[in-house]
Amino acid sequence: ADMFANEEGGPEPDWVITEREQFSDFRDLNKDGKMDKEEIQHWILPQDYDHALAEARHLVYESDADKDEKLTKEEVLDNWNMFVGSQATNYGEDLTRNHDEL
Repeated sequence: ADMFANEEGGPEPDWVITEREQFSDFRDLNKDGKMDKEEIQHWILPQDYDHALAEARHLVYESDADKDEKLTKEEVLDNWNMFVGSQATNYGEDLTRNHDEL
């Protein structure tokens, strides 16, 4: 109800339907209608998810203008704000170090 209150009695927006499906299919593992401590832990820190790899793929996908799966210095500089705000670069700290690959 904090994000969506169906006060008019109309149909739910698509995003609400999607969130309900996500909860039912992936979050509520024991199907009791609520999330317990273990389900929340699995959601926030899944064991089968590599956060560093996901962030690196995200940076390449968003910054690789020519879609050759390689980043040039220009592509990184054109998207500096994404890299500075990324955990993968320690929020920009690693970009100030001298790197041969850049």
